[in-house]
Amino acid sequence: MPAASTHVRVSAIPSVTDALKAVEALLLGAGQRTARRNAWNSVLEDRRRAKDRVEAQHVMEVASGRASRAT
Repeated sequence: MPAASTHVRVSAIPSVTDALKAVEALLLGAGQRTARRNAWNSVLEDRRRAKDRVEAQHVMEVASGRASRAT
């Protein structure tokens, strides 16, 4: 009689992000999920633009400081 094969299922433990997305899917409709994601993407874009503004301001201050010393 052949030996019985043992099948082992390995499933990855869901990440916190996956768990939150699952809860979100249960609680919110598709339109609400889309609106929330769009809002979050807007927040991230605003943060990126703010960072770019700070970096540009720093460059301008350094450039104007050098220009004023050279004159």
